[in-house]
Amino acid sequence: MLNQVAIMGRLTADPELRHTPGEIAVTTFTVAVNRSYVKQGAERQADFIDVVAWRNTAEFVCRYFKKGQMIAVTGSLQTRTYQDREGKNRKAVEVVADNVYFTESRGNSGSNAAGGTGYNSYADEKETNTSYSAGSVDDFTVIANDEDLPF
Repeated sequence: MLNQVAIMGRLTADPELRHTPGEIAVTTFTVAVNRSYVKQGAERQADFIDVVAWRNTAEFVCRYFKKGQMIAVTGSLQTRTYQDREGKNRKAVEVVADNVYFTESRGNSGSNAAGGTGYNSYADEKETNTSYSAGSVDDFTVIANDEDLPF
Protein backbone atom coordinates (compact mmCIF):
# COMPACT_ATOMS: atom_id res chain seq x y z
CA MET A 1 0.00 0.00 0.00
CA LEU A 2 1.09 3.53 -0.68
CA ASN A 3 0.17 6.72 1.15
CA GLN A 4 2.34 9.59 -0.09
CA VAL A 5 1.37 13.23 -0.51
CA ALA A 6 3.36 16.12 -1.96
CA ILE A 7 1.94 19.65 -1.95
CA MET A 8 3.33 23.10 -2.58
CA GLY A 9 1.56 26.34 -1.82
CA ARG A 10 1.39 29.35 0.46
CA LEU A 11 0.79 29.40 4.21
CA THR A 12 -2.53 30.99 5.13
CA ALA A 13 -1.36 32.06 8.62
CA ASP A 14 1.73 32.07 10.81
CA PRO A 15 2.28 28.56 12.24
CA GLU A 16 2.09 28.42 16.04
CA LEU A 17 4.06 25.92 18.10
CA ARG A 18 2.14 24.00 20.76
CA HIS A 19 3.11 21.12 23.03
CA THR A 20 1.19 18.02 24.09
CA PRO A 21 0.90 17.19 27.80
CA GLY A 22 3.92 14.93 27.21
CA GLU A 23 5.91 17.96 25.93
CA ILE A 24 5.95 16.85 22.28
CA ALA A 25 6.08 19.80 19.86
CA VAL A 26 3.23 20.02 17.33
CA THR A 27 1.89 22.57 14.90
CA THR A 28 -1.00 22.63 12.47
CA PHE A 29 -1.16 24.94 9.51
CA THR A 30 -3.05 25.36 6.25
CA VAL A 31 -1.49 25.50 2.80
CA ALA A 32 -3.35 27.18 -0.07
CA VAL A 33 -2.63 25.18 -3.23
CA ASN A 34 -3.74 26.46 -6.63
CA ARG A 35 -5.58 23.96 -8.81
CA SER A 36 -3.80 23.10 -12.04
CA TYR A 37 -6.79 23.96 -14.23
CA VAL A 38 -9.05 26.96 -14.70
CA LYS A 39 -12.64 26.70 -15.93
CA GLN A 40 -13.25 28.86 -18.95
CA GLY A 41 -14.45 32.30 -17.87
CA ALA A 42 -13.67 31.68 -14.19
CA GLU A 43 -10.82 32.56 -11.85
CA ARG A 44 -8.27 29.98 -10.73
CA GLN A 45 -9.47 28.08 -7.65
CA ALA A 46 -7.36 27.02 -4.67
CA ASP A 47 -7.66 24.16 -2.21
CA PHE A 48 -6.88 24.78 1.45
CA ILE A 49 -5.08 21.73 2.82
CA ASP A 50 -4.58 21.16 6.55
CA VAL A 51 -1.14 19.92 7.61
CA VAL A 52 0.13 18.70 10.98
CA ALA A 53 3.83 18.52 11.85
CA TRP A 54 5.36 16.93 14.93
CA ARG A 55 8.57 17.24 16.95
CA ASN A 56 11.57 18.80 15.15
CA THR A 57 9.60 19.30 11.96
CA ALA A 58 7.04 21.39 13.89
CA GLU A 59 9.81 23.47 15.47
CA PHE A 60 11.44 23.99 12.06
CA VAL A 61 8.19 25.17 10.45
CA CYS A 62 7.39 27.57 13.29
CA ARG A 63 10.89 29.01 13.32
CA TYR A 64 11.38 29.61 9.60
CA PHE A 65 7.96 30.00 7.93
CA LYS A 66 5.46 32.87 8.03
CA LYS A 67 2.06 33.68 6.52
CA GLY A 68 2.14 34.01 2.73
CA GLN A 69 5.43 32.18 2.34
CA MET A 70 5.67 29.35 -0.20
CA ILE A 71 6.21 25.91 1.36
CA ALA A 72 6.52 22.37 0.00
CA VAL A 73 5.39 19.47 2.17
CA THR A 74 5.74 15.73 1.71
CA GLY A 75 4.06 13.26 4.02
CA SER A 76 1.04 10.98 4.29
CA LEU A 77 -2.70 11.53 4.27
CA GLN A 78 -4.52 10.85 7.54
CA THR A 79 -8.21 10.86 8.41
CA ARG A 80 -9.70 10.97 11.86
CA THR A 81 -13.16 11.29 13.34
CA TYR A 82 -14.19 13.34 16.34
CA GLN A 83 -17.26 14.86 17.98
CA ASP A 84 -17.72 18.60 17.86
CA ARG A 85 -19.07 20.70 20.76
CA GLU A 86 -22.63 19.98 19.67
CA GLY A 87 -22.02 16.22 19.77
CA LYS A 88 -22.06 15.78 15.98
CA ASN A 89 -19.60 13.35 14.40
CA ARG A 90 -17.05 15.09 12.18
CA LYS A 91 -14.27 13.86 9.93
CA ALA A 92 -10.92 15.59 9.49
CA VAL A 93 -8.52 14.95 6.60
CA GLU A 94 -4.97 16.25 6.94
CA VAL A 95 -1.44 15.72 5.73
CA VAL A 96 1.02 14.49 8.36
CA ALA A 97 4.29 16.16 7.33
CA ASP A 98 7.42 14.06 7.06
CA ASN A 99 9.48 16.72 5.25
CA VAL A 100 9.08 20.44 4.66
CA TYR A 101 11.04 22.55 2.20
CA PHE A 102 11.68 26.19 1.36
CA THR A 103 10.66 26.81 -2.22
CA GLU A 104 11.80 30.40 -2.63
CA SER A 105 14.84 32.39 -1.60
CA ARG A 106 14.67 34.50 1.55
CA GLY A 107 14.55 37.80 -0.31
CA ASN A 108 11.91 36.61 -2.79
CA SER A 109 8.87 35.82 -0.64
CA GLY A 110 5.92 36.00 -2.96
CA SER A 111 7.85 35.07 -6.11
CA ASN A 112 8.48 31.72 -7.77
CA ALA A 113 12.20 31.43 -7.07
CA ALA A 114 13.12 27.81 -6.40
CA GLY A 115 15.27 27.06 -3.37
CA GLY A 116 14.83 23.49 -2.23
CA THR A 117 16.28 23.53 1.28
CA GLY A 118 14.25 22.04 4.08
CA TYR A 119 13.85 19.75 7.04
CA ASN A 120 13.76 15.99 6.67
CA SER A 121 12.17 14.31 9.69
CA TYR A 122 13.91 11.03 8.83
CA ALA A 123 17.39 12.54 9.05
CA ASP A 124 19.21 14.28 11.87
CA GLU A 125 20.26 17.13 9.60
CA LYS A 126 18.11 20.25 9.88
CA GLU A 127 18.91 21.60 6.42
CA THR A 128 18.96 19.09 3.57
CA ASN A 129 19.79 20.47 0.14
CA THR A 130 17.48 18.92 -2.43
CA SER A 131 18.27 21.21 -5.34
CA TYR A 132 18.80 19.36 -8.61
CA SER A 133 20.76 22.13 -10.31
CA ALA A 134 24.09 20.36 -9.66
CA GLY A 135 23.65 17.90 -12.55
CA SER A 136 26.41 17.05 -15.01
CA VAL A 137 26.62 16.05 -18.65
CA ASP A 138 27.20 12.43 -17.52
CA ASP A 139 23.61 12.34 -16.21
CA PHE A 140 22.24 12.26 -19.79
CA THR A 141 22.31 9.62 -22.51
CA VAL A 142 23.01 10.56 -26.12
CA ILE A 143 20.38 9.26 -28.56
CA ALA A 144 21.59 8.67 -32.10
CA ASN A 145 19.64 10.57 -34.76
CA ASP A 146 18.77 7.38 -36.68
CA GLU A 147 16.97 5.73 -33.76
CA ASP A 148 13.19 5.82 -33.42
CA LEU A 149 12.08 7.84 -30.46
CA PRO A 150 9.65 6.12 -28.06
CA PHE A 151 7.08 8.92 -28.26
